[in-house]
Amino acid sequence: MIEDLAGAIEIIQRIEAPPDIVFAYLTDSRRFVKWMGVGAQLDARPGGRYRIDVDGEHIASGEYQVVEPPRRLVISWGWEGHPTVPPGSTTVEITLTPEKGATVLRLRHLGLPDESERRQHTDGWQLYLSQLAKAPTLPPQRAGEG
Repeated sequence: MIEDLAGAIEIIQRIEAPPDIVFAYLTDSRRFVKWMGVGAQLDARPGGRYRIDVDGEHIASGEYQVVEPPRRLVISWGWEGHPTVPPGSTTVEITLTPEKGATVLRLRHLGLPDESERRQHTDGWQLYLSQLAKAPTLPPQRAGEG
C-alpha cells in the first residue's frame, strides 16, 4: 500500500520476523548491508550520524533524530552531491508493529521536493524493503563468511 501524502510517500512491508530482529537490520551496520548498500556506517542514537554507500556511487547520509527500539526510527535523509535532495533535507520515519509473530514495517519519507523524486524514492524503497523482508529469513552466515 502506497499513498501520496503531498510531498511524502508511504510504503508498508510485512516481514516474517519479530520487531527486535527487524530493528537490528535497520541499525546494525553488518546486518544493514544484507538488504541495502555495499557499505554502511551507522551510529544509531539520537544525534548519531549515518552514511550508506548504496551502490558504490550514490551515498545517502544524515542523522538519527529518534531511536526507540524496537518500534520506531526517525532520520534525516539525503544524498551527498545531490542538487534537490542533499543530506538532511528530508525525513524518513520507520515504525515497526508486531503482528502474529511477524512485523509490519511502515516507512514514511517526508519532504521530497517533487513528483519525480517521490517516484524515484518510492521505487527505491520498495526494492530495498522487499530485500529487507527476505534478509531475516536467510540462514545466518558461518564465521569467516561475508
